[in-house]
Amino acid sequence: MSDDQRSGSGLSRRNYLRTSGAALAAATSLAGCSGGSAGGGDGGDGGSTGSSGSDEDPITVGVVDAQSGNAALTGTPKVLASELAVSEINDEGGIMGREVELLTPDPESDINTFQQHVRRLINEDEADAIWCGIRSSVREAVRPIMDRNEQLYFYTTQYEGGVCDKYTFPMGATARQQLRPVMEHMTNEFGSDIYTIAADYNFGQLSADWVEILAEDMGATVIGEEFVPLSQSQFSSSINNIQEADPDFVMSILVGANHASFYEERAAAGLDVPMGTSTVMALPFEHIRLDPPALQNVHVGANYMQEFDTERNNDFVDRYYEMHPDARYLNQSAHNNYFSMHLYKNAVEEAGTTNQDEVIATLEEGMEVEAPEGDITLNGPTHHMSHHMRIARADENHNIEVLNGQEGDLIEPSFLQDVGCDLTEEVETTQYTPADL
Repeated sequence: MSDDQRSGSGLSRRNYLRTSGAALAAATSLAGCSGGSAGGGDGGDGGSTGSSGSDEDPITVGVVDAQSGNAALTGTPKVLASELAVSEINDEGGIMGREVELLTPDPESDINTFQQHVRRLINEDEADAIWCGIRSSVREAVRPIMDRNEQLYFYTTQYEGGVCDKYTFPMGATARQQLRPVMEHMTNEFGSDIYTIAADYNFGQLSADWVEILAEDMGATVIGEEFVPLSQSQFSSSINNIQEADPDFVMSILVGANHASFYEERAAAGLDVPMGTSTVMALPFEHIRLDPPALQNVHVGANYMQEFDTERNNDFVDRYYEMHPDARYLNQSAHNNYFSMHLYKNAVEEAGTTNQDEVIATLEEGMEVEAPEGDITLNGPTHHMSHHMRIARADENHNIEVLNGQEGDLIEPSFLQDVGCDLTEEVETTQYTPADL
């Protein structure tokens, strides 16, 4: 979709969004030359309070997610859902009577470019809040920049969990929230011997740790485990390993375009072992992209899929495709961007200001939001959300069946509470791991 096509959404947007490499480099060299805070290392990072204009000036929010490159498949829906949220907010009078201006620079799936755009949003555009990143690698590349600038940052992808950070609000479900319900179902339904196959990076490794911990809690056993490079796209040896191990079910924590071929090869090889996952279908919508029966008998723990059949969600899906009729899928992270935009609006209006310290303090009091998935609550001390977790299974035709009711089971974000994270009492910028339990 071109910029001209998108201009019909009625949003106030700046024209730098699709800069050339030369223009981006020039813009980056200016970081720290405007805006309110003292400089420092890393391109002039320092304290930030967002926009300092009058009550008539727009409130500026930035969404930095890939709209091109290898992460665009899952990043683009986040931008589109943000456009819907901002359009709705502006149609209702904005925030405290001020229009919301949405900036959506394209980082082109490159980590350095993500960082450059974040610096520009902070130092030049004086963004009042930033949403950024589909992968934990991006989050950990930009989070130090956010922290040095004391920048309000919403991270909306499902993730491994454990980020206890004064300036970061993880809006997606954590691995513990996603994996427990699906693993309980799989263990009760199929047996207790588990084989884990996971992506070989931070998210996959820590999620595999959670599989091990949860399996022990359930009296199950991980009888095999392997980690797969993100670049790997051939899985015959992995399929042989699974067949030889003969588990009752597989927990798949594979991610990205290359790993999608695992499901096609699995079907071609006749590997019919049931599978559980936290990563498939809800985010990269393989059940739409791949031919059946690649995803047959795959079960995902998810707080959101566009197929969830509730009145509130059906209305949300209709509004999304009315604005974006050519969109491919309304994924879990797009939903999280959408509700967190409304959460931000509520926090600013309750605080009575866009001052980021005061907005963060308001959020830390705890706040409910009416999300399309259902009513959910922000846990203030940990900055994490409760979520309605569903267990969704794909059949041989890739139709989605929800096994625990369309409303799902409300699960609180308990991990950081268990390790003692309380950001209302102590400023931290830490990521805890399952080993800290």
